[in-house]
Amino acid sequence: MLTQKQKELLLFIHARMQDEGVPPSFDEMRDALDLKSKSGIHRLITALVERGFIRRLPHRARAIEVIKLPENSLPAPAHEPPRRGFQPSVIEGDRRSSEPSLPPAYQIDSRSVCVPLMGRIAAGVPISAIQNHSSDITCPPDMLGSGEHYALEVKGDSMIEAGIHDGDTVIVRRCHSAENGDIVVALVEKEEATLKRLRKKGSTIALEAANPAYETRIFRPDQVDIQGRLVGLIRKY
Repeated sequence: MLTQKQKELLLFIHARMQDEGVPPSFDEMRDALDLKSKSGIHRLITALVERGFIRRLPHRARAIEVIKLPENSLPAPAHEPPRRGFQPSVIEGDRRSSEPSLPPAYQIDSRSVCVPLMGRIAAGVPISAIQNHSSDITCPPDMLGSGEHYALEVKGDSMIEAGIHDGDTVIVRRCHSAENGDIVVALVEKEEATLKRLRKKGSTIALEAANPAYETRIFRPDQVDIQGRLVGLIRKY
């Protein structure tokens, strides 16, 4: 499953190669997707490679080969950059003044509380989180504290050494700040959501995986929005 930005970039690269025979430069990709930096393009390219949609050709500059396109997708015209579409976030609305309330958690009995399940979160390469309130999930009351809470299904294995596995459900307390070392839901450049450990390093923010197969990513504070802190985990066997 591709995010909207990943799909836009893939179709833009394909259309440009069909028209000119060479892939666009990183600057052209950045401008076409209206991103602020080429680092965002690098993350999208890496995600497309890992998902098997493109591959890099060694020892050649700007050498990218499109292997496949998403199903039921038509390439965008090369002269028309993909339109800016829906920008995903875990909870719709990034401005605190305009954030809607989450569906409330509610008590079933003394042993169970229902929390809204709001979609999926990447524990790996960042993905778009589904924003819809798809269902509810029950959890013990003592897992929740004050404030709003929501649940997300984990996709990926980058937090496996922190005991978070692919397919687990995490319970998240909605907040906009976190302490050093907290596992957080982070929105990167208002485009992609991921579950990582937060590390504050001087004037930068590091999103750290709990799996040596994944690199730690460093960002400026304005590139990362904290949308919640992990408070619990539910696993089905």
